[in-house]
Amino acid sequence: MIREIFSPEEYREQKRSILRAVLARRDALSGVARQRAACLITERLLGHQWFYRSRILLCYVSYGSELDTHELIQEALRLEKEVYLPKVLPGHQMEFFRIEALDELQPGFHGIPEPPESGQIYRGIPETEEGAVSATAQYMDFGQALMVMPGVAYDPCGHRLGYGGGYYDRYLAAHPQFLTYSIGIGHSCQLVEELPVEETDCKPYQVILV
Repeated sequence: MIREIFSPEEYREQKRSILRAVLARRDALSGVARQRAACLITERLLGHQWFYRSRILLCYVSYGSELDTHELIQEALRLEKEVYLPKVLPGHQMEFFRIEALDELQPGFHGIPEPPESGQIYRGIPETEEGAVSATAQYMDFGQALMVMPGVAYDPCGHRLGYGGGYYDRYLAAHPQFLTYSIGIGHSCQLVEELPVEETDCKPYQVILV
């Protein structure tokens, strides 16, 4: 597929247009459809070999009409996996903090439930005494930590459109192990023919829509 080249402003306008259209479709889903999709994605992910092998789950907390992840998180906790959820920090940064139960969540960025900062932060790759990350350590948690991320829209090539803040793009760039060990999820109505892609856009390794 040959992709057209657009100016930065044209990219932004295209993304805004797609975001509005897909969110309208997603918001229009019935309660029954959302509940069915939540059950399906939980079933699909619990049976996924990556989930089975991982001891650590980094997952978003669903909000509004997003594909519900509460049951998935509960199951991961029940299976005694380490569960880390995202929190937006000053400076347009995002980190993942460990929780032991969903009732620890508090209203955070834009009212989205977030973990308290008192929880253990996910570090993933330990530094050496000199402060550098060794080549061996860089992927030490590959196969042990799985990221399940949200998205507003996806295309058949697996490209992802978020809400525009760039939080997951920056996080993935800083934690490259998740470029090959991440799953983007959403409702089937979030699939579009093609997404405009910029150099800084990062995409999950796999996408599951239900």
